[in-house]
Amino acid sequence: MRVLVTGGGGFLGGAVARALLARGDEVVSVARGDYPALRELGASTVRGDLAEPAVALTAADGCDVVVHVAAKAGIWGTASEFERSNVEATLSVLTACRALGVRRLVFTSTPSVVHAGTDIAGGDESLPYASSFSSDYPRTKAIAERAVREAADDQLGTVSLRPHLVWGPGDTQLVPRIVGRARSGRLRFVDGGGALIDTTYVDDAVAAHLCAVDRVAPGAACSGRAYFISSADPRPVREVVNAILAAAGLPPETRSVPLPVAVAAGAAAEGLWRALRRSDEPPMTRFLARQLATSHWFDISAARRDLGYAPQVGLDEGFRRLAVALREAG
Repeated sequence: MRVLVTGGGGFLGGAVARALLARGDEVVSVARGDYPALRELGASTVRGDLAEPAVALTAADGCDVVVHVAAKAGIWGTASEFERSNVEATLSVLTACRALGVRRLVFTSTPSVVHAGTDIAGGDESLPYASSFSSDYPRTKAIAERAVREAADDQLGTVSLRPHLVWGPGDTQLVPRIVGRARSGRLRFVDGGGALIDTTYVDDAVAAHLCAVDRVAPGAACSGRAYFISSADPRPVREVVNAILAAAGLPPETRSVPLPVAVAAGAAAEGLWRALRRSDEPPMTRFLARQLATSHWFDISAARRDLGYAPQVGLDEGFRRLAVALREAG
């Protein structure tokens, strides 16, 4: 197959592109930056902003499947940045699929679209979208996911994946943030870090995407649906964080602040950062405080049934691999 992977220069998108190439698929990657390493592996690359319809049309031309991973992630940025990268780019991809007759689309979403700031324990896909959001990332991803799901018909099969907290060697989000905050002395748990959370080792997230590529089609059981993806091993926040710190050769974190204090600090930091027009992430936000204090783990039975997905890499093995990679990276 000829597969377009958007965001092929990123952590997850790059891993998906490499896995597709390894199994013999032809891959086109589109990203804002230039990633010669992908070309060296045999991928074709297109450079541009997917929010521009012409870029999506050029990249998707001749493709059988689109895997739309590209997004603006994180907890900070302007509303317009998130809307352009997460909503407008997705609409451009959908338009390109229609115009070019691409019949299969896999969209990378997030479980945050259903997180309303309270505990989720074993939630499944019957959970509604959150009615309000304290961050533009889940808000805009929810808009994009709705558009992808509503686009499914007898001409275009779509499936939305919600991998939870993807991490592993090469991670540019979760692991660097945890390690960086620990090294600067700014890492704290919220309410003791006892909340249970799912995470997804990167190889399992990639496997889910390949399963979706192979299963999605107009009229397929998975078309128009969203699926939670994880390593199916919920653990306390403090256990996950301290395992990542151990992989980086750092001591465990024990300090904690109460949730009301963390939320107040997040609100104050958000106000200050906006007043100063700072583009870097504040040390705390209201969204992050609630994410750290609440349980959020999910039932992946639907992904097992409809996509044939099954996690293959245990978390402890993942932490071991991460430690090796961090040591090798120096």
